[in-house]
Order: sequence, then structure tokens, then C-alpha cells
Amino acid sequence: MKKSILEFINLSSGEEDKKKVLENVFANTSFRGSNLWILACAIIVASVGLNVNSTAVIIGAMLISPLMGPIVGAGFALGTYDFELLKKSVKNLLVATVVSLIVSSAYFYLSPFKDVQSELLARTAPNIYDVIIAFFGGLVGVIAITRVEKGNPIPGVAIATALMPPLCTAGYGISTFNLSFFAGAFYLYTINCFFICIATFFVVKYLKYPPANFKSIRYARQIRLGITALIFIMIVPSAYLAYNLWNEKKFTKTIDQFINTEFTNKGNMVIFKKLNYSSNPKKVELALLNRKLTNEEIKEYNRMLSDMGIANTELSFRQNSEDLKAEILSEINKQENQISQKDIAINELKNELDKYKLDDPALTKELNILFPEITDISIGNIEQHPNTDSVTIQGVMLYKTDKPIDEVKLNTWLKERLKATNFLLIRKE
Repeated sequence: MKKSILEFINLSSGEEDKKKVLENVFANTSFRGSNLWILACAIIVASVGLNVNSTAVIIGAMLISPLMGPIVGAGFALGTYDFELLKKSVKNLLVATVVSLIVSSAYFYLSPFKDVQSELLARTAPNIYDVIIAFFGGLVGVIAITRVEKGNPIPGVAIATALMPPLCTAGYGISTFNLSFFAGAFYLYTINCFFICIATFFVVKYLKYPPANFKSIRYARQIRLGITALIFIMIVPSAYLAYNLWNEKKFTKTIDQFINTEFTNKGNMVIFKKLNYSSNPKKVELALLNRKLTNEEIKEYNRMLSDMGIANTELSFRQNSEDLKAEILSEINKQENQISQKDIAINELKNELDKYKLDDPALTKELNILFPEITDISIGNIEQHPNTDSVTIQGVMLYKTDKPIDEVKLNTWLKERLKATNFLLIRKE
């Protein structure tokens, strides 16, 4: 029974030849020629997706991105003590990262739309779930790479591990000189890279990939000691990072429960909340709409927070109405300014499009009465460039008819009806 269960979960079943897998991994770490072009195009697609807040476009960019190659290559290099593969993987990952940041920064710098969308904000604050997704997504990815039949997991891994959006968000931070956006997004990208690499290392060790060949025993010992130290340097801080993110998530959840229990559920509306987990002590700032607390009540709430397991945390309340009012008004003004900028851009685009649009339902009805022979009508404006220094707008009508019509009469009527100096008629066959 035990033997059958072990065979059922055995990863060696359906495994590709190890030498062939290593050759493919080595080839996929390179960022030259087509791979570099694909990466740059994927970055632009992902940046557009973040810019217009389109999840579908972002997913498409993640599917075509070749970023996983050097990260998986680094994991294989650590697992097989292959120093040459490690050098190549790290070098190409750095090249890919720098190129991605340059391309995304250039896009967001040139883009007229710089509003912060929800898809951008989602990539600025890593949490424990990002660690879990990166690690288990990396496990699935490397298991699929080592199979004879690659199957469906590879596209799913590209989407789940989400390497492109954080890099593009970091580029947005650079182009808008927003250090917090850059730091948060690049931090998330680094987390994803580290945990995909660690997951790859574990699978390579489990499948017992042979170590790389070395010129001498002494050189082999030095390389193995160096890579072992690097593995230790990667795993220990990563474990601490995961633990810290877990505690931060737990802290936020407990604070939300405390607010709901002690204030919201008792009819006290919280109109301001600010958490600072990184400070010492950790800080929680709140403001209530319809209640002012005494010093004794604030001390009691701090004690209650401590009883809930939130230690080394200072809970304070903003009760100066003028300061609070100023901060709320400032936030409202920021939002209104963002909305105003977006409205201006939309109106400019609408005005530009209106130059080419002739939207007059009555015109079509009148045409049908005056010229019943016409069965199909397309009408609008086009730009004419008589020379390089001038542009004129001319009306154009495409029409279809089975019977001859008086085009002079039609042209004269259209010019009078639309107050146009010139109108072009084109008969469709």
C-alpha cells in the first residue's frame, strides 16, 4: 500500500531526460535578439494594460514574457552547482530587468495618462500571499519544465507568478519620480524572483540532478562552498521576509477586527485610518466622525489592543477638527485633480474625434426622402494636406445605389445642409 502511494506521487514518473532539460534551461536564459524584442514588446503591452486598467491586457503580456528563463536557470544552477549557468542567468536577469525598467519608464513618461489605476496600486504593496503564489507557482513551473509532456501549466505559471506588472509599476514610479511606488513594486518583483528561484532549487535537489563537472577537485570544492553560502544567504532572509509579511498581514487583519468590533459595530463611524507597521512602536491612527474620546478612553483602547495580541503598538486618535478637516480636504482635492486631469484629456480626445464625425440622424432621413435611390450611406470628415504647412477638413459621403442619381444636385444640397464649402461624393460598387 505504502509503495503504491509513493509511486502515485513520484515526480520521476514522466520525467524528461535530465541532460535535455539542462540544455533547454541553458538556452532559455539568454536575452539576445528575438528574446529581447519579445521582452520589450511584452513590457509595453503590460504598461498599456496597467495604464488603462485592463486585466486582460496585463494577462496577455505575462503570457508572452520570457522573464522566467533566467530565474529558473539560476535555480537549476544552484541545485547543480553550475557556476557558469549561474553567471549567465544572473547576468541575463539583470539585463532583462534594466531593459524592462527603461522601456516601461519611457512609456509612462511619454504617455499622456498618468492616473494611478487599481492595477498599478495592487503592485505596490507586497504581502504574504505574493510569497505563497511565487513559491508554489515556481514549483509548478519547474515541475512542468522537467516533464516529457510540458502540458498546460506553463502559461498558468506565467500568469500566477506575475513578474511583468511589478516591473512596469516600478517603471511608472521612475517616470513619475514616485519613490514609494518604485520601492514597493521592485520589492514585489524581487520577492517573486527569489521564491521562484528557491522553489526551482528544491525541485532540482529532489529530482537529484547531477552536479556540474569541474576541472579539478579543489575548484569543485570552492564552487560548491560558494554556491552553498549563496543558497544560505538567499533562503534565510527569504524565510525572515515571509515571516515578516505574514505578521504584517496578521497585524492588519487584527486591527480591522478591532475597529469593526469596538467602533463600526457600535455606531461610531471611522473616517480616517492610517497604519505604520515599519515604525517602532507600530502606529495606528484613527479619527471618529461623531465621537470625541478622553485620555482615559484612549488608554483603555490601547490596553484592549494589547489584550488582542498586538504588542509594541501605539493607538492614537485625531480629534483636532481643523487638522482633520484640512487633511480630508487635501485628499479630496487630490482625487478631484486626478479626475479633472482625466476629464480634460477625455474632452480633448472627444473634440479631436468630433472633427471627423457627422452625427446627424435627421440628415439620413432627409437623404432617404430626397434621394430614395440611395440604399447605403457612410458620411464623415477627412483631413486634406494640400502642402506641408496646412490642413483642411473636407466632407465625404460614400453611397451605394442601383439607379443613377443627380450628383450635382446631391452635392449642392449637402453643402447647403451642412454649411460646407466642399464635399466629396464617392459611389460604392
